[in-house]
Amino acid sequence: MIRLRKVKTSDRRYFAKWWRDKALLKVTSGELRRITDQEVDKYFLRILNDQKGLQYIISVDGKTIGHLALEPRKGGWYETQIVIGEKSQQGKEYGTKSIKQLIGKAKRVGVTKIYLEVRPDNTKAINAYKQSGFKAVSIKKYPKNKNLPQTIKMVLNA
Repeated sequence: MIRLRKVKTSDRRYFAKWWRDKALLKVTSGELRRITDQEVDKYFLRILNDQKGLQYIISVDGKTIGHLALEPRKGGWYETQIVIGEKSQQGKEYGTKSIKQLIGKAKRVGVTKIYLEVRPDNTKAINAYKQSGFKAVSIKKYPKNKNLPQTIKMVLNA
């Protein structure tokens, strides 16, 4: 059973592991530089203390497998981000099911304008997002980012 729960202090260890996994980073941020303990603490505390967005741990049958966020942006939009950090749990449609749960939670609190950005070569994620109700609408370019020069912007079909 998939469950979304609020991030708690003891979850730091998962983030430290996932943020240091080069294969995982390659398909997400593309930033392969080793993150320091201080950086882990800084980023994790931002997630833990987030008052405006929704930050969830994804668990399956009680085992922590990933992180899912919904962050407020300009114009009433919210950006979602997901990572299934445990390799053994990737490719099992947990991401798709988790996103659908998040969309349900978002709608219950009045959030309907949701988008995400994904690497163009991350076809597994793109397919999961399409199955969750998102459609590709544009390419966003980041010319100053050598690790992630462009993304596909996808919006929720509400």
